[in-house]
Amino acid sequence: MIPIRDTQSSHSVAVVTRTLIAINVGVFLVQLAQGEGILRFNYFYGLVPARYTVERISAHFSLAQQAFALLSFMFLHGGFLHLLGNMWSLYIFGDNVEERLGPFRFLAFYLLCGLISGLAHMISNPMSNIPTVGASGAIAGVMGGYFLLFPAARILTLVPIVFIPLFFEIPAFIFIGIWFLLQVFNATSGGQGAIAWWAHIGGFIAGMLLVKLSGRLPASGLSQRIKPLTARHHTDRLQVIRPTAETDDANLYGTVRVTEREARQGTTKMINVPWGFHKRLLRVTVPPGVSEGNRLRLKGLGRWTADGHRGDLYLQVVYDR
Repeated sequence: MIPIRDTQSSHSVAVVTRTLIAINVGVFLVQLAQGEGILRFNYFYGLVPARYTVERISAHFSLAQQAFALLSFMFLHGGFLHLLGNMWSLYIFGDNVEERLGPFRFLAFYLLCGLISGLAHMISNPMSNIPTVGASGAIAGVMGGYFLLFPAARILTLVPIVFIPLFFEIPAFIFIGIWFLLQVFNATSGGQGAIAWWAHIGGFIAGMLLVKLSGRLPASGLSQRIKPLTARHHTDRLQVIRPTAETDDANLYGTVRVTEREARQGTTKMINVPWGFHKRLLRVTVPPGVSEGNRLRLKGLGRWTADGHRGDLYLQVVYDR
């Protein structure tokens, strides 16, 4: 299962999430520039439990170097696919959690989840001399927070069957719940392999606990002050619709969300609509000057009738405020 996006809309630009993605990509480029010295680089800046538990190894590192590695390891990655998978997950789940917590709390939340995930890995593998790298633990914390904050959201998921891409909407609590159970299964099955399963588990649990705790902390007001600066001027490019139909009507009816700026200037959206037993992505053009309440007609995308006629799909334009 490959998550494409979630259906939980966000009304502000995820500044911290995007910045974290940019930093991770930048650090990965620095890793690539190390050439043959990348193993030494990862050992120095990655999380190596033996550096903290074995005296003859820890003696080679200062207190500042040991402390810094607890932060730097979550910005390193073991390869392009490792980086891509982590950053895509952060992109999907991070914006909504950031909007709910606020950018400053979210940054602290992210780093704390990463730190706790690293400590969980150290406790489960105290003598390991293998560097652990990656943002997986911190992102697991983001998923844990999302699990509690947006359980009713749906995750648009790609399930490739041979060469046929099938799209399904899976409730967030099921998608993330299955993911977490897989982490527990792998962690308790006996083989650690190259993946720090306990770091994922520790980060996920930390995310849930920190989200619960954040609601009890007094607000500083900083997030509200910068909210006008981070407000979004466009809606999600990919939108999931759930069309409805009236009795004995072959036509289907749904909505497409746009901002007032998009309505004035025109825009293009990708929508996900029912198509047989799965869902199909369609490109929809919203013409310039469209007004709220106007309907866009997608010919031949309605329901089949008994006489072999197929209705249309009508999308009503709704302003996203």
